[in-house]
Amino acid sequence: MLKKKLIWQLYPSYLLITLAALFVVTTYVTHAFRSFYLQQKEAELTRLAYVIKGQIVQDGHLLAAAQVGRLCNTYAEYGQGDMPRVTVILPSGKVIGDSKEDIKIMENHANRPEFIQALDGQVGTRERKSPTLGINMKYVALAAEHQGVPLAVVRTAESVSSLENVLSRVLWKTTWCGLVVAGMVAMLSLVVSRRLTQPIEVMQTIAQRFSEGDFSPRVPIWSTHELKSLALTLNKMAWQLDGRIRMVTSQRNELEAILTSMIEGVIAVDREGHVVRVNRAAAQFLNIDPEQAQGHQIEEVIRDVELQSLVIKTLEGTQVHEGSLSLPLDGGLYFQVHGVRLPDDGDQPGGAVIVLNDVTRIHRLEGVRRDFVANVSHELKTPITSIKGFVEALIETGFEDKDQSTRYLGIVAKHADRLNAIIDDLLILSRLEENAAHRGLSFEPADLCEVVQSAVELSSLKALEKSVTLDVACDSVTAMVNAPLLEQAVVNLIDNAIKYSDTGTQVTVRVQKSQDCICIAVSDQGCGISGDHLGRLFERFYVVDKGRSRKLGGTGLGLAIVKHIAQVHGARVDVTSQVGQGSTFTIELPLQGQNSDHS
Repeated sequence: MLKKKLIWQLYPSYLLITLAALFVVTTYVTHAFRSFYLQQKEAELTRLAYVIKGQIVQDGHLLAAAQVGRLCNTYAEYGQGDMPRVTVILPSGKVIGDSKEDIKIMENHANRPEFIQALDGQVGTRERKSPTLGINMKYVALAAEHQGVPLAVVRTAESVSSLENVLSRVLWKTTWCGLVVAGMVAMLSLVVSRRLTQPIEVMQTIAQRFSEGDFSPRVPIWSTHELKSLALTLNKMAWQLDGRIRMVTSQRNELEAILTSMIEGVIAVDREGHVVRVNRAAAQFLNIDPEQAQGHQIEEVIRDVELQSLVIKTLEGTQVHEGSLSLPLDGGLYFQVHGVRLPDDGDQPGGAVIVLNDVTRIHRLEGVRRDFVANVSHELKTPITSIKGFVEALIETGFEDKDQSTRYLGIVAKHADRLNAIIDDLLILSRLEENAAHRGLSFEPADLCEVVQSAVELSSLKALEKSVTLDVACDSVTAMVNAPLLEQAVVNLIDNAIKYSDTGTQVTVRVQKSQDCICIAVSDQGCGISGDHLGRLFERFYVVDKGRSRKLGGTGLGLAIVKHIAQVHGARVDVTSQVGQGSTFTIELPLQGQNSDHS
């Protein structure tokens, strides 16, 4: 429905009332003027009738008809055309004198209403159409009496058309005057209406800006008491709203900053279980879109029975609810979940806040710790058990059999060397982790060809013992590295390649620079590694063939050391292998040779 402005509701009303008042006044004035004019004419006609009445009756006798006729003609001769008509009528109705018409052709007037009234002793008045003249006339009739006996009736009359002409001219002038007044009143009504509606329009415009969040404008103060009070109230409301919205905005920004910076996931639900808010951490944990999640039931957003049950318990209870949650995302995620119910809002129960603490890393580290302890215990127990066994055998048999004792002592020495190697590798790993954590390593520009060549020379004796050829292909590349550590990593890779290479094969060491990185690759022609084991090769104490590894003197920590040395250089280590075709281990150094750990 079309809504009209206030001015177009007030202005037409004012104008209509004014025009109606003008119409009523004009009609009343016209009618009053006509009545007044007729009364005046009736009075004039009455006076004239009395004058003529006194002239036609002398000494109690009516003048002769001829004299009456001449008297009427006298009025006709001296009139200017607008003189009243004078008629003298006998009681019988016969006309004996008329100032306008020939009495010979005039009919009997005995049935005229004003004549009948005059004979009854009244002043006969009537407004009607004259049968003789054929026009509307105003008639006044008086009886000329002698001692109560009517001798004749004197009738005076005047045409009403002249009155109508006068009235029409008066009405015309009154109408023009009314139109002028109406125009002036219309303009005045428009001004008044505009003056009433303009402040309201101004307040409406400013209130619209208030609704859009702009509280800077102020409503002008008008002189009218009501408008002044309303303007002051609006200004006060704007000031208070501005302050409160600023406070709410500040609190919201603070809350937004807190929720965004939290590493814990936060999910807020209302009393019906609809998601109200999901912070960035929770969205990342649960792999959901925060905007799409809002307004949906928690069951629609997170399809996990344990979390749904925790939310329901939190909404129904008043205590803090805790629990553990595991999700099959990204290899398995683990959370410590806390649910707190929000305070009630009046008679309505509040919602709930669910906090997710990601304990995946702790859980995995705990698993690594358990595996590490188990592996270390196993790896250390094997040589210690062997050493203890052969020492006990020596104690029981004594040293009488020199060859047997020498063999036992050699086995003990071998296992002691293995035990020492394991401890040394563990110390190296511990030192690498400690230095990386405390930025204790120094990095300098070094020629990688020299580093690789030095590593090859250190491994050449083992290669010679196994008749393995070492082939080096190196581009001249300089990088920011810790040369001793990188050399040790390359030595470990070369020694590992030599151990698992067959006699007479070749181990290739290459240094190449690409657009993205510098690659140090060590390739062998050994038995290769199954794809099932490639993902865990760099774990501590993880070996593909434990029996063969111990036989070859491996500790299971060499590749773990390589991985840590690569990490402190901001590099990554990778392996590709095919069973029966050998393996290639690659250290990919960034072009700058450094990362955030040591830059």
